[in-house]
Amino acid sequence: MSNKPTNKAIYIATTQPNSGKSIISLGLMQALLGKAAKVGYFRPIIDDFKPGEIDNHINTVSTYFNLDIKFKDAYAFTRSEVIKMKNDNKDEEIISKIIEKYKAIEERFDFVLVEGTSFVGEGSIIEFDINVLIAKNLNVPAIILDSGIGKTLDELVGNLQMAFDSFKDKGVKVLAVIANKVEPENQALVVSELEEHLPSAVIVNAIPLNPVLATPSIKEIVDALDAKILFGEDYINNQAGYFSVGAMQLRNYLTHLKENGLVITPGDRADIILGALQANISENYPSISGIVLTGGLMPEDSIIKLIQGLSDIVPIISVKGGTFSVTNCIGAIKSQIYAENTQKITTSINDFEKYVKVDALIERLITFKTNGITPRMFQYNLLKQAKSIKKHIVLPEGLDERILRATKQLTDLDAVNITLLGDKVQIEEKIAALDIGLDLNNINIINPVESVHFESYAKTLFELRKHKNVNLAMAKDLMEDVSYFGTMMVYKGDADGMVSGAVHTTQHTILPALQFIKTQPGASIVSSVFFMLLEDRVSVYGDCAINPNPTAEQLAEIAISSAATSLAFGIEPKIAMLSYSSGASGVGEDVERVRTATQFVRNKRPDLKVEGPIQYDAAVDMNVGKLKLPNSEVAGQANVFIFPDLNTGNNTYKAVQRETKALAIGPIIQGLKKPVNDLSRGCTVSDIFNTVIVTAIQAQTI
Repeated sequence: MSNKPTNKAIYIATTQPNSGKSIISLGLMQALLGKAAKVGYFRPIIDDFKPGEIDNHINTVSTYFNLDIKFKDAYAFTRSEVIKMKNDNKDEEIISKIIEKYKAIEERFDFVLVEGTSFVGEGSIIEFDINVLIAKNLNVPAIILDSGIGKTLDELVGNLQMAFDSFKDKGVKVLAVIANKVEPENQALVVSELEEHLPSAVIVNAIPLNPVLATPSIKEIVDALDAKILFGEDYINNQAGYFSVGAMQLRNYLTHLKENGLVITPGDRADIILGALQANISENYPSISGIVLTGGLMPEDSIIKLIQGLSDIVPIISVKGGTFSVTNCIGAIKSQIYAENTQKITTSINDFEKYVKVDALIERLITFKTNGITPRMFQYNLLKQAKSIKKHIVLPEGLDERILRATKQLTDLDAVNITLLGDKVQIEEKIAALDIGLDLNNINIINPVESVHFESYAKTLFELRKHKNVNLAMAKDLMEDVSYFGTMMVYKGDADGMVSGAVHTTQHTILPALQFIKTQPGASIVSSVFFMLLEDRVSVYGDCAINPNPTAEQLAEIAISSAATSLAFGIEPKIAMLSYSSGASGVGEDVERVRTATQFVRNKRPDLKVEGPIQYDAAVDMNVGKLKLPNSEVAGQANVFIFPDLNTGNNTYKAVQRETKALAIGPIIQGLKKPVNDLSRGCTVSDIFNTVIVTAIQAQTI
């Protein structure tokens, strides 16, 4: 079967402005990147943009998904260019250039997401016909989108049915229709009505209106009203939810505050400004998203000094208009999704995955399999696999900012259940001080010494370690340590896995697991691997973190464990037992150890593809591999690399990571009965996120 797709693109078309096209583009791009090696993005016609700026849609998608597309290559025309050419009767030239630009993208990518026009400004009356024409000439199927806002059920269904007929009449295949921004209580009804009026082959979906996507951010308000940012510029991506005008006495106004509400008040109302800021830090009142000062009025200097001590995490902006007109203008802002607003992007992708029949749609779009697995596909599959069977992961370092920010991302995506260890008050204060926005209802916080399990955990540790002269008092002391407490949670089944090491050493993290979780049956050692997400492939490196000088038997076990880990994460292992020599040419104690280890692997697991000793270049370069080991089924295409010692492995993974900008996920500990994984003390939020996801998947399979 060919490994090329039947369709190489999909066209997203709307029937009117503000239909919420971005949610479809973002969600579909996320889904496609899990199935196709390289996905491109193309907009035939974009809105006019100011000099020095770029199109928001292209910037958002290309930035968030890190697409290798230059801005000038991602579109064919601006709106004004198309209108001028149509006035000059150059319709054929318009289509010819669009096809030319699209084909250039198509040649570079396995699949292309094509996003239609936005129905804004001059020429919008003819845009639907233009979109049909473009889809027809590009010879790609379409997804049709319409908004339910302001429409009756009959009007919404009628619009989508007419749009479907228009595409069908022009010979464009419609794979799916999506009713967006419908009232939540009507979602099932809309799907039912559409299914009744459209052919059964069309995939029908309805996405409820989400207030998070509908409300503008402070940044959008600043741009729309030409406002001046006075304080809290780092937080202008806050979502302005419910907004209210502070015109009454403070004691009365405070009762009108709502969570993430926007306060609008004249700039000389110091009482409202200071009262709102105080309410924001009070446990008795909701948090606010920002303050808009109207009338061009500025608080007096003495008030400014007070504000400076209270407003670090609350953006305050100043506008010239009166309170009434400003409030109306804010209410009229049509919120968009932009690159910096990751909350809206994440929400969009989640809604798409929740309400769109993604698997059915992708199956219709992608009818081929690619060779190997790309980094984007790997990450997408990791998240999807983790979410398929949610696991409970304990993070002992609950006060670390990176841990808290990663927890926010993980809970927003509903990927895992999280328990943080530490003092609850301190953790809550840090979340508030850093304005992380982590919903405390979505996590569990445990202070080990206050836990109802503390005594039983200590007794269990005593029973497990008394042969090592650990008495009950010592066990209680150890159980106050978050690493011991977290590991005991995993041992007792109160958590499925643990991730630590952001502020603790590897030994501090792993030692408790070695003491009482122990190794899996048949495993004599614990080892580690890194998933190295290179530009176009994913490789597995082991062991780069634990065993300094493994014996031949240990090297063989590391190889077998690494192969099992690879398979668990969707990578068909081809193992290279690395050395400074390839094949039978080398001599010396070190190369003999690798040669012996390779034979051990072949004897114990004849089903595995393994080569060794082999040099790195022969393992990854097909030409070198054929030259040095012409009959090998691993040389030139290895994806699991077993290093002869810790010195070589650790330095190699760090060199590759730094020089190629590869993402290294790990170290992932293998060989334990239950998953416990270590972080580097220099880890990033992304490192923590990925390690927790991997740990959750390990918990599914161990």
